[in-house]
Amino acid sequence: MKIRFLASPIVAAFFVLNCWAQNAPASAPPPNSFLERLTTLTDSDSRPWTAEQFATMGRIRDAAMLDPNAYNMLAHLTDNIGPRLSGSPQAEAAVEWVAAKMREMGTSVTLERTTGPHWVRGKEDAVLTVWPGMPPGTTQKIVVTALGNSVPTSEDGLTANVMVVSSFAELRGLPIDEVKGKIVLFNKPFDKELTAQGFGVDAYGQNLAYRGIGPSFGGSLGAAAVLVRSLGSGDFRLPHTGLTLYGEGVDKVPAAAITAEDADLLARLSKQGPVTMRLTLTPKTLPPASSYNVIADWKGSEHPEEVVLVSGHLDSWDLGTGAIDDGSGVAISMQTIHLLQSLNIHPKRTIRFVAWMNEEFGTSGAITYLQEHSSELTYHIAALESDLGCGHPTGLTFFGAPEAAKYLTPVASALAPIGASVLTRSDEVTAEDIAGMVQLGVPGLTPSQDSRFYFNYHHSAADTLDKVNVEQLNENAAVMAVTAYALADASEAIPRRK
Repeated sequence: MKIRFLASPIVAAFFVLNCWAQNAPASAPPPNSFLERLTTLTDSDSRPWTAEQFATMGRIRDAAMLDPNAYNMLAHLTDNIGPRLSGSPQAEAAVEWVAAKMREMGTSVTLERTTGPHWVRGKEDAVLTVWPGMPPGTTQKIVVTALGNSVPTSEDGLTANVMVVSSFAELRGLPIDEVKGKIVLFNKPFDKELTAQGFGVDAYGQNLAYRGIGPSFGGSLGAAAVLVRSLGSGDFRLPHTGLTLYGEGVDKVPAAAITAEDADLLARLSKQGPVTMRLTLTPKTLPPASSYNVIADWKGSEHPEEVVLVSGHLDSWDLGTGAIDDGSGVAISMQTIHLLQSLNIHPKRTIRFVAWMNEEFGTSGAITYLQEHSSELTYHIAALESDLGCGHPTGLTFFGAPEAAKYLTPVASALAPIGASVLTRSDEVTAEDIAGMVQLGVPGLTPSQDSRFYFNYHHSAADTLDKVNVEQLNENAAVMAVTAYALADASEAIPRRK
């Protein structure tokens, strides 16, 4: 018999339960049976929250959906302050503005000094000077952007033949004399089918190594420069930047990303004959710059030494204005404190807001926090971070003990009215700034955000405020605020990994 549909999850549960009951033996159910699991999920006695606390979660959720403050803060951060590359004047202005806003909310603010790289983008230009079938006396533009940490070419640029490969293995298999002196392009397409099904992070992860270590790999084999196909799912002829890392003992070569369209163009032309490019990149690496993590505590009423952390990273790349990466994460974390203040809610434990500095260039802010607060981590009840834009949240992803799923079920129930009730456990921490804490045993959580469109704009000039849907931003604020309150006011802490 095929069941075409059931009216609701409750009807479905009772249907299955009834079938089980009619066919089950009279003895007690076996361990982990459907009946036992259903009882566990619906057992209100196991909840570490009272009915009053559960109602407060609903108040926070509903207030978050109506409050324009998160969007207004994000608009100021992106439109008025602008891109916030580590070491830039805009990054420092953002620190001062966020600190002032958090003081206005009644928190205790600390500026935690950290030091990070200071890399400045310069001139960026790429043109084809030779290609099969070219009209005499012409050039053809290639849209390019330097990767963060790239060394420069000369002021006049670098002219060399282009070699297109699809993988590290393909490049390694070539005679070194064929690679030496070439501009190598790693042309690995971004998996848009995977992204369209909601697995954008997985698609990103498949290609990340080409941007991260591709220039060092090419340089070790004698390449004059390395290009990578942009890590992005939107074909708008926009290049996507990001960090590259140079290995010790390897010649540093200029590194840049080109658009998907231009990568395909070079692949097609290279099959027809030699292609020559003039590449000009003039970035500068200045002495390391001091900056700050912004830390703001909403003090707990009973256990102020115990901390639930909510966070996003304050720095951004310089091509756009950092609206989805990660201005939105900062705004929804700030909104958590704003909602508690406006509703006059003071949970038992401290809720700590952190705006991390320098996530994009190596997480130096997170490293500093771990160094400064290592002795306090046993009192960190949980750490939340949002760093995947502000697409519709389907629920929570948690990193840590499997037992946390049962613990978090009532929180998921409180978020069900906004369609954010799905709990997902992951062994891979996708929120970089809290990853170190999670590895040391602190339970980590992040909103499970729709990633189908995020990588259209990620690290590109299109990361701007207009990409933000106000309702979805408020949904994310609701997830962050409800979860933070629940963890901070619970009668028992979320389970830690053993």
